[in-house]
Amino acid sequence: MIRVGIIGATGYAGAELVRLLAGHPDICLTVLTSRQYAGVKFDKVYPSMAGMLDLTCEVLDIEKVCKKADLFFLALPHKIPMELAPQFIAKGKRIIDLSADFRFSDVKRYESCYQPHSAQGLLKSSVYGLCEVYFNQIRNANLIGNPGCYPTSVLLPLIPLLKSKLVHPNSLIADSKSGVSGAGRSLSLTAHFCEVNESFKAYKVASHRHAPEMEEVLSRESGADIHITFVPHLVPMTRGMLTTIYTDLARDVRTEDIRDCIGSFYSGCPFVRIVPENRMPNTLNVRGSNFCDIGCKIDRANKRLIVISAIDNLVKGAAGQAVQNMNVMLGMDETKGLMNIPMPL
Repeated sequence: MIRVGIIGATGYAGAELVRLLAGHPDICLTVLTSRQYAGVKFDKVYPSMAGMLDLTCEVLDIEKVCKKADLFFLALPHKIPMELAPQFIAKGKRIIDLSADFRFSDVKRYESCYQPHSAQGLLKSSVYGLCEVYFNQIRNANLIGNPGCYPTSVLLPLIPLLKSKLVHPNSLIADSKSGVSGAGRSLSLTAHFCEVNESFKAYKVASHRHAPEMEEVLSRESGADIHITFVPHLVPMTRGMLTTIYTDLARDVRTEDIRDCIGSFYSGCPFVRIVPENRMPNTLNVRGSNFCDIGCKIDRANKRLIVISAIDNLVKGAAGQAVQNMNVMLGMDETKGLMNIPMPL
């Protein structure tokens, strides 16, 4: 059994990690840290976990926790992981970071939308944790930058199309809708029930920090300098993410060609599902799962391709993808602990 710790276990992504790892057949959860709930049993913070594990949240003491686990998930706000990761790495621990601190290879791009980076030396060895694209690099990595939820929903459909030169790289528009859990568990006026209920709004239009993350990966994979118009929206539901991508076709192709391109690129990838042509992705159909459902339609009148993806923002968009990365790093079947059947309702 591999001993695993979660640093920041009581946020939404951290709690989702606990849920998934508590049922993992080859993992033993040995450490849960929480600044706010130190000394409190985890199932008192999240009663849904009653009877599923018997762990008490503790204050982070790196010397102490490193004696109890071999691999750590950092489910913490940006900036904190860059301070902690070097200390864990120095002690021979493997790290999967759910913040943005190690997602970028270009430090200037990171610093332009976050803050000064205090662990720049680790960016050269960190691997972007999109398993379907960087599987081989992840296998040998000691530090993973787990992708953001919006980028996951955009990158998975677009990378095969750009690599196959089926779409114009200067015509990319992504319109994404996220459930409120994407804002995290910390109190925020914009996430209060009365502010969100009966409300549907765009936010950080053309200025969201996930856009540079997408652009770096898309540029690397396409071999061109990619810029994307990205507009995120907040919808009044707890979890789920639906992304609609609009892009101009580079040549005359059929919808079946687009489906074949994406399907063949992800052949053997268990968590990417190409939906039947007569329906489109729906967040309900991936709820609680690590699947990314992808569908497409060609707008013939405008010679434009419309691609739609659906993920659970807390699973494939965060904790589930992190567990998938762990499985790959440890040489396990990447589906272990992740074959949850999506909730039908």
